[in-house]
Amino acid sequence: MNRAVKILLIIAGVLLAIVLILIVTGVFMVQRPFPTTDGTITLQGLTDEVTVYRDEYGVAHIYANNDNDLFFAQGYTHAQDRFWQMEFQRHVAQGRLSEISGSATVDIDTYIRTFGWNRISENTIAYYEQNAPEFMAILEAYSAGVNAYLDENKGDPSLHFTILGAVNDPWEIEPWEPVDSVGWGVVMADNLASNWDEEIEYVALQQELGDAAEELMPLYPFDNRPVIVPSDPVAQNSRHSPFAIDWQLVSTDLIGTPPDNLGFGRGMFIGSNNWVVSGEHTASGMPMLANDPHLGIQMPSIWYENGLHNDHFNVAGYSFVGVPGVIVGHNEHMAWGVTTSRPDVQDLYIEKLNPDNPNQYEFMGEWRDLQTFTEVIKVNGGEDVVLEVKATHHGPIITDVAVDEDTPEELQRPLAARWAAAEPSRILQSVVMLNQAQNFEDFYEAVRYWDIPSQSIVYAGDDGNIAYIMSGLVPIRPNNDGSHPVPGWTGEHEWEGWIPYEELPQLLNPPNGYIVTANHAVTDEGYPYYLNFFYADGDRAQRITDLLTEVIDSGDKLTHEDFARIQFDSYSLAAETYIPLFAQIQSDDADVQAAIAEMQGWDLQERRDSVGAALWEITFMYIGQNLFSDDVSAGRVNNISDNGTLLRLAGEPDAEWWDDGGTTAVETQTDILERSIQDAIAWFKENQGGKMADWQWGNIHTATFADPVLGASGIAPVEAIFNRGPYPADGGRSNVNANSWSWSNPSAIRGHVSMRMIFDTADPDGAWQVIPTGQSGHPYHTHYDDQAPLWLNGEYHAMPISRVRVEALAEE
Repeated sequence: MNRAVKILLIIAGVLLAIVLILIVTGVFMVQRPFPTTDGTITLQGLTDEVTVYRDEYGVAHIYANNDNDLFFAQGYTHAQDRFWQMEFQRHVAQGRLSEISGSATVDIDTYIRTFGWNRISENTIAYYEQNAPEFMAILEAYSAGVNAYLDENKGDPSLHFTILGAVNDPWEIEPWEPVDSVGWGVVMADNLASNWDEEIEYVALQQELGDAAEELMPLYPFDNRPVIVPSDPVAQNSRHSPFAIDWQLVSTDLIGTPPDNLGFGRGMFIGSNNWVVSGEHTASGMPMLANDPHLGIQMPSIWYENGLHNDHFNVAGYSFVGVPGVIVGHNEHMAWGVTTSRPDVQDLYIEKLNPDNPNQYEFMGEWRDLQTFTEVIKVNGGEDVVLEVKATHHGPIITDVAVDEDTPEELQRPLAARWAAAEPSRILQSVVMLNQAQNFEDFYEAVRYWDIPSQSIVYAGDDGNIAYIMSGLVPIRPNNDGSHPVPGWTGEHEWEGWIPYEELPQLLNPPNGYIVTANHAVTDEGYPYYLNFFYADGDRAQRITDLLTEVIDSGDKLTHEDFARIQFDSYSLAAETYIPLFAQIQSDDADVQAAIAEMQGWDLQERRDSVGAALWEITFMYIGQNLFSDDVSAGRVNNISDNGTLLRLAGEPDAEWWDDGGTTAVETQTDILERSIQDAIAWFKENQGGKMADWQWGNIHTATFADPVLGASGIAPVEAIFNRGPYPADGGRSNVNANSWSWSNPSAIRGHVSMRMIFDTADPDGAWQVIPTGQSGHPYHTHYDDQAPLWLNGEYHAMPISRVRVEALAEE
């Protein structure tokens, strides 16, 4: 062997050694935070032995001999698998993201501190301390369990901390406190009750269109879509006409930036499905329940599957990490499921500030002093930001105006936000009572305390009952309908208490034998209180109802398999409405005719291998843009191009919106539809290339599960560690299998089915469940993404309740 070869071999050996060291180091760093899930752990704070069983998907069932140990162990188990997620979520809830991320999130913290999520959480803790010490004890036991984990894993709870600590200044991981747990309820309340931005959208449309904006508000189609709780008689309640105000003078310049990009999702198309069917229509002869909430796509999943078992609790289902109890699930006697009911629990008040003293505002002819809160935002690697939050008795001022001695009085019109969530929330009390409920009476009493966020909660019990209750604090408004900001200085638009719990919409064992909720209209115009006029378009509710009644009318009985087929149904009623209109198009463009033929021959199921689905969805996007881009600014187009407005206009071919005001010609509905198909084809040629036969839905409609911080770092190797996908996926907007996307990033899934659950009260051990990714928040752990194939293909795993069955499935 000559000298050159020897030198090359030595160099190769050194390089190989370096590579091996790097691999070993990388593996060590990745696996170091993995939790111990077999064997025995001794922890200070437990009073007795606790056993945690985990199945093949890492789903944890906790068995304890007392309540303190049960919730202590739940906190410890949550922290084992998901502490980074818990740490991130509590920084969101308190408006302290900049302590982790630096200056990039100051605007988000500014928004959160202005709205006062942190102050709301503190009010709730004060309530529990003074009025419900038994539930405060649960929060404290849970916190002790989290802190036991932190004591064991000082400075090393997750790979996230290792990487972020190398990039930014390390931040102190503080002990977990009860306020950290209740904060997540405030975040979800904002997520599911963001009416304030609809009111700002109303002002913006008024500023651009004047009174024509009323035509673009997506009112619910009561004439052809279901209502959950119909009233009798009808037509007592109606929209209030807008009062006279110069909308140009109202400030819509929001203080801070809403956290729309942090994974849990806000905005268009976030929703959920649930339904219950009586034993009259099921194969088992007992009530059945299904639930699949739709939330923002993220990594890890927003849900953590969990079972809690002792003499007082025997419950299994879905929990939120950072929060004690099971939020949605079942015990041996009953199950419950939730969807957002969308009542309007937020109002914006147009306030008059004093031109001689900007720290005062007018109310009923008198000047009142503004309340002021000083919020200090600590910034990783930067200087503190001091924020002065001002509030009227309605709530914090959320829009900015420059007020000085030269500002005319009529220009001083900021908006203050009033929100039901500002009241102390008793939702933890509701959740614990639901976990323990044995029958409908227990369920009814438990839901009484579910204050925020307001939900459509369904019940199926082995007592034979099915039921529905709309929960929550919903204000009584005597003089407005909540659809737009109101004058705050007159005193005419104050809230007058809350709708009494007994008078909220409710159903018990309806004659048809089933109840469906899908964020559609809870009541019709006959309900004596104002709830909302702006719901989901009703397509999902209609489709679920159609599929259930199809089986019932055939004489067959519904099974788990039927429920699973319905949950994964991707049929587009919007396409069913529009595609017949394409028959009017007579085009010389061969591509247009081919696209029309492809859509007309499609079965309307938005499956990942479908060309028709892809053509339809991009065409539908362009229908909205071609309808409204000549009338409103680009940002407004995206906000008003929802299913409700577009489906209404499909049946109004003579509506003036079909004419493009930017041309001298007078366009018809057919003209705009043809143009939209042409635009869709051009989009595919630019973004996909190839032949039309290759433009399958799954090529563009993909699910990427991204970590909200490191998964959006812009550094590809780091993102590859934490993110999973893109996965081609079925489903679409307003499908039962609902997943939505942003107009700015067509087809890439933004909102998704965050979990699926099916439960038959005849077989409590036979529950089916699935989450989109996995139980673990640790990248490369076995359970980081092992449920993704199940979720993508409409499959499930078992979620038993009996100890015999739990032990039989246990692998750790």
